[in-house]
Formats: sequence, C-alpha cells, structure tokens
Amino acid sequence: MTAHPPLGDAPRILIVRLSALGDVIHGVPVACALRAAYPQASIGWIVEGRTADLLEAHPAIDYVIRAPRGWLKSPRAVLALRRKMRGLRFDVAVDLQCLTKSAIAAKLSGARRRIGKAGSDGRELSKWFHNELVPVGGEHVIDHYLELLKPLGITSPLTEFNLPERSSDGLLAEQILHTEELPHSRYVVMNPGAGWASKIWPPERYGELAGRLQRDYGIPTLAVWGLPAEKPLAEAIVAASSGAARLAPPTSVLELGAVCRRAALFVGSDTGPMHLAVAVGTPTISLHGPSIADWCGAYGPHNIRLQVRYESGSAQERRKADDSAMREIGVDMVEKACRRLLDARQLRRCA
Repeated sequence: MTAHPPLGDAPRILIVRLSALGDVIHGVPVACALRAAYPQASIGWIVEGRTADLLEAHPAIDYVIRAPRGWLKSPRAVLALRRKMRGLRFDVAVDLQCLTKSAIAAKLSGARRRIGKAGSDGRELSKWFHNELVPVGGEHVIDHYLELLKPLGITSPLTEFNLPERSSDGLLAEQILHTEELPHSRYVVMNPGAGWASKIWPPERYGELAGRLQRDYGIPTLAVWGLPAEKPLAEAIVAASSGAARLAPPTSVLELGAVCRRAALFVGSDTGPMHLAVAVGTPTISLHGPSIADWCGAYGPHNIRLQVRYESGSAQERRKADDSAMREIGVDMVEKACRRLLDARQLRRCA
C-alpha cells in the first residue's frame, strides 16, 4: 500500500454508503466522528434515493450527492456524478458499503485515498478499486463502520447520531399526537413492516402486545407504516388491539423520526424505522429472525434485541424464508422487554 501523509486541518472527505435507510443510519456516526476529529473538514456523502433527505440537514455533512437509482447502468448518470464529485475535490473517500458499485463511486470521486475493507468484508470487486484496505471487526455494524476511520487517526470515537429535527416535522408530529389523543412521551410506536417478508412479526401479536400495554401501563400505541403495502399490517395491529392502537397517517422518514422522538418506546423488526428510532434516542426493542440481533439490532446497552432462532443461509435464502423464526418470538417475551424499558424510563424520570 502507498504511504500517505497525515491529513491537514481541513480535509475534504467523501462517505460512500448508497443505500438503504437502516444502513445509511448506521453510517451517520462515521460522519459525526469525522466532524469531531476534523472540525474544519468538508464532508460529503453519496447516497441513492429518498434516503438523502435524512442527510440533507445533518450538521456534520456539508454536501449530499444524490445518485439516481440505476446510475451505474447509465453512462450519462455516471459522467454527471463524476463531474459533480470531482468538482468538490475530495482528498479521501471512505467506502462503508464495499461492493463493486460503491467502490466505483469512490473511484469516480477522484479521491487519492480510497479506504475500504480488507479480507472477506471487501465484497465483489471493491478491493480492486481501493488503495487502503482496513481489517475491520466490531460486534455491531456501527462499530464495524467506525473502524474504517483508523487510517485517519480516529480510534474509539464516541457513537453519536445528532439527527436534527426540522420545525415542520416536529409540527406534524405534534398534530398527530393531538389528533390521535396520544400523551406526549407516553405512547408506543409499533412498526410491523420490513423489507423482507421473513422479517415480519405477525401483526396480530403486535395488536395483543398493544392491548396489554394499554391495560397494564395505560400507554396507547401508534401503528406506523411506510410503503402502501405495509398499511394493511398496521391496520391489522389496530384491529387486534382491543382499541389500544391508533393508525398513523402517512409520514416521510423525517416526520417519522419526529414521531419516534416523542414516544416512550419503539417496537419493530430489523428495518429502517427501527434504526431511525434508535438514532433519535427512543428506547427501542428490535425483533430478529433472519438477521443477527447483535450485528444489526437496536444499538446500545439501553435498548433490547430479541432473537430465539437465527434463520441461517445466504442472504437470498433468508430473504425467501418463511416467518417461522420470527414466530418463535412470543408476545410474553416482547412484553417483558417492554416492561423492562418502561420501568427503566420511569426510574430515570423519578431520578
């Protein structure tokens, strides 16, 4: 590997994590760590799709480069991205994703230092495009990402998200609370949807859980949903809750973050909204079957990750699996976790 001089006081650094929502949220502490270590740095992030909205107002990020879906198949889009990134004159690119596509994006940036993962963590052809390969570990994917900053002199940084809240998003969240008669900081957000059908916990179990929390704690539930296909799952929670759950209106990612920020608790499977709840500081319970709880569950010691059985196999096999691993998580198990977090929250309030 080529030896590189230390960075100056104001380096220009590009973060590459193209998708998806949860994975981008996992990368946000990298931006915060870079900003803390290099306050005068210019920090950019290349990302695909609407997830860019989450990064636009972040105080650690100066430039959000929006890559259209399918950009790698379009010579015109590739040239446009290349031109835009080279105009920003990045010194370093940090590829959190380490696939062929993300590594090509790092190369297109023109950054002389391109940091990626060594060994099997550098997937597909990514290692051919990077000139600094880092052996990375970490029990959780967030810690894994942060280890990529070691070549930049950043070791053991604080894990921070610092997601801002726009006034318009906060206003909508307050309107939802008022309309649904939800007490501030005394309601539970449940998100039944997931990118894989094998990650979905049965909505009638969410409904039963909502009924128990209303009965025992007097805490109502807001059933949230993202894509239109997820709305019937949220409606099923409401139907099974004995009046304890309300159906949320459609929300954007930033609006959902504001709703979660005001909640006492979030319950959901391994999906973007769950990681969003963690990032805005909501006590969170994550449910796992075809994903490893300790690797990609609700981050931090104050949250709870639940898993009875791991649905092993390739990513494709796990995606196509049934929901049997999720069904092994019983309502009693989740209720116990809810009680633990709610009791801890009450103790903190009393203190």
